[in-house]
Amino acid sequence: MLCTKRNALLRVLAAVLCLSIFSTPVLACTDVVVGKDASVDGAVMTCHTADGAYYDAQIRFIPGQKFPAGTMTPVYRNMTMEEPGGWVKAGEIPQVEETYGYFHVGYPAMNEHRVAIGETTIGQKEILKSIPGAGKALLTIEQLEVLALQRAKTARDAIRVMGDLSQKYGFIPSCGTEGECLTVTDPDEAWIFHVFGTGFAWTPESGKPGSVWAAQRVPDDEVVVVPNIARIRFIDPKDTKNFMVSDNYMQHAIDNGLYDPKSGEPFDFQAAYSPATGNDDWALSSMWIRNRLYTIYKALAPSREWDPYAPVNAYPFSIKPEKKLSVRDIMGFIRSYHKGSVFDMTLDPMWMVQGKDGTAQLSPLTTPFPTRLQRDLLKIPYSRSIATNACAYSWVSQMRKDLPEPVGGVLWFGYDNPAHTLYVPIYTGTRDTKESWKSNFDRDKLSLDCAQWAFMLQDDVVNWRYQEAIKDLEAVRNPIEDEFFKNQPEIEKKAAALCKEDPAKATKFLTDYTIECMAKAEKAFWELNFTSIAKYTNNR
Repeated sequence: MLCTKRNALLRVLAAVLCLSIFSTPVLACTDVVVGKDASVDGAVMTCHTADGAYYDAQIRFIPGQKFPAGTMTPVYRNMTMEEPGGWVKAGEIPQVEETYGYFHVGYPAMNEHRVAIGETTIGQKEILKSIPGAGKALLTIEQLEVLALQRAKTARDAIRVMGDLSQKYGFIPSCGTEGECLTVTDPDEAWIFHVFGTGFAWTPESGKPGSVWAAQRVPDDEVVVVPNIARIRFIDPKDTKNFMVSDNYMQHAIDNGLYDPKSGEPFDFQAAYSPATGNDDWALSSMWIRNRLYTIYKALAPSREWDPYAPVNAYPFSIKPEKKLSVRDIMGFIRSYHKGSVFDMTLDPMWMVQGKDGTAQLSPLTTPFPTRLQRDLLKIPYSRSIATNACAYSWVSQMRKDLPEPVGGVLWFGYDNPAHTLYVPIYTGTRDTKESWKSNFDRDKLSLDCAQWAFMLQDDVVNWRYQEAIKDLEAVRNPIEDEFFKNQPEIEKKAAALCKEDPAKATKFLTDYTIECMAKAEKAFWELNFTSIAKYTNNR
């Protein structure tokens, strides 16, 4: 330690003040989903970046339960905790007799049966929109995720649960007034699920469905990228291996003048329900969607020529990667800031300064994540990166069939900006998380007892003098993350053996290991905060 804990804490509080004043909120998420034959280990993978600065990021296990027949379960709004004040009860629906355990976070992530669900908001046309809390529609996307993870053992079952419930009780937006996409996976399959509203005037008494939805299977040897955009276009409802749809998937468009079957054109689900152009950031023409497609597709197939300004439909629904992908490859995608491309904000000439020898040099303040005030000062055009300093948490899931259920699913979870976080493994057999990772977060007050603040603070500090500080961060972060991956085969071998000997012992072993990894990551980042604040304070 380079200063006393008391003085370090004062500097921490000053850093938090900088964080609150200069951060740039972003409500947008990026998902990548990988079929089992496109991964190095046969895992079906997906990911999620919860790009809202104050989404609920406290990761905790919610056990399954059994209920008497006739039990009702409450449903809520504001489950992401985007707005202060906590969950708001919106109504009740019938409960099932048995629910499964799952890991809860702003957008619930994974259940004990290796079903994992990533989320990304997608644009929907005006006629489909409603105002949260004002109409009769009841179920937000995060509530649908909860219900699916509690009730489904497979990706297909999860889609059926969400599709049926959204039709019966109505889908309501929770991110503005937009539609939603989920990447739904299990050890065998990966699916893309889109759901749209049916307008403010919908009521259950109308007898009409309260949502429009469709799902398309990801080919086993391919990858789909979903950066806030509808990807499903042409549907063959007879091909039940690759498509699942609501009965009104086309009829709702016809009834509302969004598609004319007499036109002779095939029905395009994306074109019917998502805005193509306009001032709306959620339109298909938005550059903050297209730049993320470009960067990830270029990484998936680097030998091909990709136009950075191409329209979204220049990119196929799915693509076979030129090399099979690992968990760390997916981490690399969501840690990206378009490095070296036309969208890389560090390449803006306004970062150049005159060095001591009189030559132009890159300022040590140059950062791929400039705040809004920095961009305004330096006149740097904004380019939405995949990683962002307004991310609450992110994860990559790894679902494998050749291991026992408690061992075969892993959620690699990290707080705050993906570029700067440290991912820790949470297994499907884990039944608890470290106390500081599941409670104590106050968006208005820093706490040394809350792990999330350790990562939020470092994300802010590293931006003070990024060119130097990122090296300090990586020197701490990378060896620990390397160790987690190096240990993975041995941990899983031991856990699999314990599953045969005594499942309870396997559960305890995996739970203890997850908590141990969390403790190691949290401690490392608090120590990094104290030393880096001292190193980069403006008094030095």
